[in-house]
Amino acid sequence: MNIIFILIGISLLVAVTFLGVFLWAVRSGQYEDDYTPSVRVLFEDEE
Repeated sequence: MNIIFILIGISLLVAVTFLGVFLWAVRSGQYEDDYTPSVRVLFEDEE
């Protein structure tokens, strides 16, 4: 029974870590430009 509590604690720690990293990415502007990547494929690279 103790292993269940340990696994729940570890899974909550991992989930909170991923939530923190996601919120950090949102606040730092990682998701600001959602238009350019979708049209970048349409333009040819000029050399």
